[in-house]
Amino acid sequence: MLPVAVDAMGGDRAPDEIIQGVLEAIAAGIPCVLVGPENLASLTALDISGIPHIIANEIIAMDEDAAGGVRRKKDSTLVRSAEAVRDGAASAMISAGNTGATMASALLRMGRIKGVNRPAIATPIPVPGGRPTVLLDAGANADVQAEWLTQFALMGSIYSKNRYGVETPRVGLLSIGEEPGKGDSLRKEAFELLSGASGFHFIGNVEGRDIMTDDVDVVVTDGFTGNVVLKTLEGSLKTVIKALFGAFGSTPEYQEHANALLPALLPLYETLDPDTTGGAILLGVDGVCIISHGSSGARAMLNGIKVAKEMVDCNIVNEIRQAIGLQSSDQ
Repeated sequence: MLPVAVDAMGGDRAPDEIIQGVLEAIAAGIPCVLVGPENLASLTALDISGIPHIIANEIIAMDEDAAGGVRRKKDSTLVRSAEAVRDGAASAMISAGNTGATMASALLRMGRIKGVNRPAIATPIPVPGGRPTVLLDAGANADVQAEWLTQFALMGSIYSKNRYGVETPRVGLLSIGEEPGKGDSLRKEAFELLSGASGFHFIGNVEGRDIMTDDVDVVVTDGFTGNVVLKTLEGSLKTVIKALFGAFGSTPEYQEHANALLPALLPLYETLDPDTTGGAILLGVDGVCIISHGSSGARAMLNGIKVAKEMVDCNIVNEIRQAIGLQSSDQ
């Protein structure tokens, strides 16, 4: 396997936490290459002498304009990572940096798979006691056309099947009601197209409350709605967990019972922890691109690199290419 190109300077905790995740991935047998400035070794206390290094002396900041940053900073870590995949020097790329710039770098340097209208971010949403639900688009396209959602459904199904082993993923359209006529004009048009499309199993409309259940495997929506859903769920989970642990420690009596409950609660906490998922994948580009959250630490980076390897091993890009080709020929 070619190495995974890791943006060493991306994220709030770069470079040390990113590099620590890389060291753990290499120890687990996954080859990696660091993408960072020439003086990267002097920016970390960790020993990186044995890790391959692609030099990139510019960084696109978290708050920087994504498209403008990619155009201006051709020697940035994100651009060089995407070029490494494009040129066959790396099998995949991963970054915890500027999400928009990560997408733009992958799109402009790797290109789109032929026939794909727009790439989409597919994010795993945890389901306690079950497999994660794949939500897409989670932020790549604020405005979409109804026919794009049929491609999102197809790509999300392929991802769910390859990552989570779902033989026939159930695809739902996120709307404000389960009935076919519910939703705005986009949702109504998309429902008709999804109902008649091939290559995936469409089960109809689903609501926001269904996302964290085992009633659906893939949920498709526009990137604006998807990102709001994602951030709302993340915030809600953090609030509930904080409140729960606060209640446990509020009195000595509660603390005693909390200690007894912790062994049962820790697996649930592990399921809900975003570091466990390893990040989202940008589906539709001609290469594997993993987008980790900005606060990623070593554990999140390790898991993201593992996801990258899994997607390379299953050749997901080629699967999507073939499926899009078949879908186009059926239309």
